[in-house]
Amino acid sequence: MAVLALLVIWSAPTHAAGSLKDYLAGTKPGELIQGGDRYGEIEGVPPLAPIYSGSRKIGYAYLNTDFSNAVGYSGKPIRILVGIDPAGIIRGIKLVEHKEPIVLIGIPQAKVVAALNSLIGKDLSRVAAGAEQLPQVVIVSGATVTVLVMSDSVVRSAVKLIRSNRLGATSSTATPVAQTLVKKPDLSKSEIRDWTSLLGDGSIRSLRLTVGEVSDAFAQAGRPEASAKAETTNPGDRFIELYVAPVSVPTIGRSLLGDAGYERLQKKLKPGQQAIVVAGDGAYSFKGSGYVRGGIFDRIELLQDGQGVRFRDRNHTRLGDLAAKGAPSLREIALLSVPDEFSLDLTEPWELQLLVQRSYGARDKAVLPFNVGYTLPDRYLSVEQPIQEAVKPSLDRTAPTISTSAEASAAAIPDEEPLWMKIWRLDTVSVVITAAALLVLTAIFFFQNWLLRRPRLFAWVRRGFLVFTLVWLGWYANAQLSVVNVLTFINSLITGFSWEFFLSAPLIFLLWAAVAAGLLFWGRGPFCGWLCPFGALQELTNNLAQWLKVPQITLPFGLHERLWPIKYVIFLGLFGLSLYSVGLAETYAEVEPFKTAIILKFAREWPFVIFALAILVAGLFIERFYCRYLCPLGAALAIPGRIRMFEWLKRYPDCGSPCQRCAKECPVQAIHPEGQINVNECIYCMHCQELYHDDHRCPHMIQVRLKREKFEALSSPSSRGKGPVKPVIAFKGKPIEQSSPVPSSTT
Repeated sequence: MAVLALLVIWSAPTHAAGSLKDYLAGTKPGELIQGGDRYGEIEGVPPLAPIYSGSRKIGYAYLNTDFSNAVGYSGKPIRILVGIDPAGIIRGIKLVEHKEPIVLIGIPQAKVVAALNSLIGKDLSRVAAGAEQLPQVVIVSGATVTVLVMSDSVVRSAVKLIRSNRLGATSSTATPVAQTLVKKPDLSKSEIRDWTSLLGDGSIRSLRLTVGEVSDAFAQAGRPEASAKAETTNPGDRFIELYVAPVSVPTIGRSLLGDAGYERLQKKLKPGQQAIVVAGDGAYSFKGSGYVRGGIFDRIELLQDGQGVRFRDRNHTRLGDLAAKGAPSLREIALLSVPDEFSLDLTEPWELQLLVQRSYGARDKAVLPFNVGYTLPDRYLSVEQPIQEAVKPSLDRTAPTISTSAEASAAAIPDEEPLWMKIWRLDTVSVVITAAALLVLTAIFFFQNWLLRRPRLFAWVRRGFLVFTLVWLGWYANAQLSVVNVLTFINSLITGFSWEFFLSAPLIFLLWAAVAAGLLFWGRGPFCGWLCPFGALQELTNNLAQWLKVPQITLPFGLHERLWPIKYVIFLGLFGLSLYSVGLAETYAEVEPFKTAIILKFAREWPFVIFALAILVAGLFIERFYCRYLCPLGAALAIPGRIRMFEWLKRYPDCGSPCQRCAKECPVQAIHPEGQINVNECIYCMHCQELYHDDHRCPHMIQVRLKREKFEALSSPSSRGKGPVKPVIAFKGKPIEQSSPVPSSTT
């Protein structure tokens, strides 16, 4: 504990405010702009730090979060230092702080940083002027949302800085004074129109792609490996049919949403806020699955005037169908309110960008953008008198994030389906399989006596269930519980509990519900012994080792008993650390090899792989070595497991005194020499209960069987009239006299 506390203090950040000055203190100027040797005085709001090479100013350093939002999966800001020269070219990027769990515990941070570094050398002054589209970074499979959020933040912050004319160079976005026709959406025009007329005059814009067209696009982009991984075998199949329309325009909104839906939308939107409908059908989903975990739609982006924004789940309302007469039946229909930090001007052209993602390897992914351009038809616009004005670059497109009242208003829409319900519906098959497996396990536990009287059948049932747990539940569904789940749950009770957060992972929620019920009936055993994929991996590999005659090590019970507390110390250390920083606790939770062996299937940096393999190798000689001595999750479950209400494990009066057979054969040494079972350490493998019913291995049951056989022999018709029959009783292969006492122990 003392060592862990010292590590925490040593690794704790020295800055509290997270300001530009704090982060520059640990960053050399040359890391942001080559040749830089010193920083100048920080100036302005948001703050900028000039970078000098000798006496010459060569650029500026700034913090992305001072200019734009950068919130990923963790819900915490991703802070990046950016070096930019006076011409608006990105010269350097440094990731200085984040709490993204997928990077902390899985995807190598160097891989994410390498993707982000593809922005270095990009001239964002042309993006700020609207002459070029937003640059695209290389997507990292497994961290798509994180990379997109980071790159968007760097680009948007740089564009905003360039348009503010604070870089000292002549801005290409400024123009002389000119006469401008003031156009505004005409909110007085409101009518109901059918689908064909809306599509015909451009009120609804569409994008149609076939599987073959997308494959050809990947081939032309130099990605033949992605081109070969088509969604269907027929190139003529529909890849996607995508429709886009601004429903905050009265006629379009009433036609597509219906009067009631349009009125609900108007109550939800803030003054000046816009909303669009995106609908699609085909082999490709424009929603994807990124929003399921992190709440961010990673396949679509709204673009206008060099700026872009992605939608989050709080901006989204699912629609079952479109109200316009003649509208087709579409698989996905989303009503999306434009986030507050992006001011969409409907009088100017804008685009919806669709990112087409194709995976072509275990962890490799290629991405291509396809844009749907939109210009609001003149029939929906009103033109006011020309006025004299200086056309200036669009400055601040940022605003406070969506307020609590807006979120509450969105939640109040009666027909809006909660996000977690959508996730459960998408995972219906996995949920059904997992629920069926839990029912089977429940039946095994409730009817254990019948099953344990058939040892061979029980052995096949147990090994079969462990294979299911490892292969399907672990490697396929990635439903491996972790001590991080426990720490997150406790932290949520302190900071603000939300059921929707936990319901967003159906299989994890089902398993935790089963574990909670199991704690009341059997303690931690049902999870540790049956539902933990890594535990199953340990037991199956040890069974294989025993079959190969690998010698097994049995620790003296005194030493074994003193090694038990290690896992409790580890758990308490992680728990205390989580009260200080959940992110730091998640990092130290790497003491669990679950992510390496189960979630990432050993596709990780070599130190993590060696650690996981070392634990598995130790388990070849000491069965379930990790479960016994190191697992903080087992310790966390053992503590509430003491409140169990039933005692299912049966014992005889002579168990432990004098018989020691169960204690010696317990795979995890959870039975004391005195005979009692320590349920805190028991994994409920039921081996002791199998012995309990075996009248050829349990000394107590041997005596019962011998008495029964003697009684049956005396009662048989063939023995009547011939005097008492003296049966021959053998023990350990040697005949013993009937008058001699039957040994009560085989040990």
